[in-house]
Amino acid sequence: MTDTPQYRRRVGSVRPSHLMFTGGVGSLVDLPNFAVLVRGIDDWNYDAVPGWADLKEPRLLRAVNSLLAAPNSPYQVTQLRPAPWLDGADRDPNGPAAKVGVPVLPFPQWLRCTACNELGALDSSNFRFENDKPRRPDKARFFHAGCTAKRKGKPPLAVAARFVLACQAGHLDDFPYATFVHRGGSCAAVSHPRLQMLDHGGNQAANVKLKCVNCNKERNIRDAMGPRGEANLPSCRGRHPHLSTFDPAGCEHRPKPLVIGASNQWFAQTLSVLAVPPTQGSALQGEVEKLWDTLQNATGLPMLQMVWNLPQFKVLHQWAQEDVLAAVQERRAAVEAGPAAAQTSTYPDLLTPEWEIFTTPDTPDPTEDFALRDIEVPPALGGLFSHIVQAERLREVRALVGFTRLDAPDPEDPTLVTRAPLSRNRTPAWVPASEVRGEGIFLRLPEPLVADWEQRVAGTEELAAHRDAYVEFRRNRHSGRIQGNDDPLRSWPGARYIALHTLSHLLIRAISLNCGYSSASLSERIYAGREDDPRTGILIYTAVPDAEGTLGGLASLAEPEAFTRIVRRALADARRCSSDPLCAERLPHPPHEDFLHGAACHVCLFVSETTCERGNRFLDRRFIVPIGDPSLVLTLDIK
Repeated sequence: MTDTPQYRRRVGSVRPSHLMFTGGVGSLVDLPNFAVLVRGIDDWNYDAVPGWADLKEPRLLRAVNSLLAAPNSPYQVTQLRPAPWLDGADRDPNGPAAKVGVPVLPFPQWLRCTACNELGALDSSNFRFENDKPRRPDKARFFHAGCTAKRKGKPPLAVAARFVLACQAGHLDDFPYATFVHRGGSCAAVSHPRLQMLDHGGNQAANVKLKCVNCNKERNIRDAMGPRGEANLPSCRGRHPHLSTFDPAGCEHRPKPLVIGASNQWFAQTLSVLAVPPTQGSALQGEVEKLWDTLQNATGLPMLQMVWNLPQFKVLHQWAQEDVLAAVQERRAAVEAGPAAAQTSTYPDLLTPEWEIFTTPDTPDPTEDFALRDIEVPPALGGLFSHIVQAERLREVRALVGFTRLDAPDPEDPTLVTRAPLSRNRTPAWVPASEVRGEGIFLRLPEPLVADWEQRVAGTEELAAHRDAYVEFRRNRHSGRIQGNDDPLRSWPGARYIALHTLSHLLIRAISLNCGYSSASLSERIYAGREDDPRTGILIYTAVPDAEGTLGGLASLAEPEAFTRIVRRALADARRCSSDPLCAERLPHPPHEDFLHGAACHVCLFVSETTCERGNRFLDRRFIVPIGDPSLVLTLDIK
């Protein structure tokens, strides 16, 4: 399409974070009058954005490569790019800024007239597009030019025919209306039949009937639904409409019919890190990477000593030559192994550098992206926290590495569900990314306190119920479309995580009530570690791309008097829930294994989906406050 008075490029706007979690590459975005599909990154154009810059975060870039780089090939993802954007679209809707943005295409590409129920393809002559209001892109619409019915003197609105086909390999396609209504054949009357979609109201497939105007054949959409309906649908064509390609090898999976607004049509697979200063070891590795062109030739201590006094190597003098040589050898081994060596069935460890920085005895010097200030633990909270840190400045960088359809990615296993590509090149040179700046509070519990509690609850029926529920959850997760027969307790977070996670939610809710932050403006990172590396940290921070998260309101709550008041309120509120005794007595027993929470509900513990890192799972008040057996409680000595 070209720019005409009836067609303008801008059809809507979203936040950068929306492109990471809700409506990124390959997703359907439901606009007021039609739906669009976000195109692959091959079609994103930065030529009209002068001075744009990629986001610098080496740690995240390495993690992205560990997931995306092809086996036996060098690292290929070299940039983390924000979405193309130019200021001024609202001031001058006819200016260059209005022509810059994330490319989309109308999808599904079948439309239905809201007046006469005509159903047809987008490229037919019956449907046309108008977008002639420069400051109102929300008024953009398709209309049925051939309809005799007029509404306020204008042709009636044409909306997206609301069914599509998707498969677990990430393919998406238009629903085959013509062949479906003719039961796999063609119309006996004409070669290009006219169709109607008769929607009798409601949101159930049984109310939607398809009809061929030429031969009068009819069929209800319910014949395509459920396991029996699969036999009435064609095989998946392997279509990636966001890339305008079909998989050359086809697709072995059966497609599933979806409604446009279905929540399982797109799931983001993302990675996020906090831009923390490098620790002593990672700082050395960072300097070695910068000087690698020369240092790669240093195969021994004598060769390193030959270049040691050159000006560019002065930065290495803060470390011993033996340590530098060890870092060079480690870097050489990683380069020779290639990214395939880093590819495992788990996500890259992104939390360890953050934990090391938050718990280091020497607070790092403040930077533009990161500033910490140790807070003296109030005497009243001395039995609960060993370390409180005020994070006055934080920067979180997020990268979209792919997406899935029908089944959400596993938070611990990136290979469980098939990841759909962002570009026609399966190992792209860059991936979409966004950054948010904010503040936070880091809390560390005493290790002896948590370790003693773990021993006390290890053999209890309550923890066994959580563990058994997780086993059943994994078994259910591996049924149907996903097959798996690995260890059912693989990625089980453990009792420690449940306690830290529950305490985090209690504090988030109390903070939201005390300081005015909406809970959706906050986020959490739980540092529970592993059995061989136990940790006891909680970070609560702002994670929104606007000014609310950068004005110091959250960090100021770490001050002793304010934080003592918040903790007392959080624990007091946890003792009571308006859903008690049902909530207090709840354990994840059959048939409710998939919920993976005990004494927790929307009244007492649940927070928004954007806030919780595990989807409101692994929560139980009985492990934090005495609402049942007192021996289960993590001893919180609040004076």
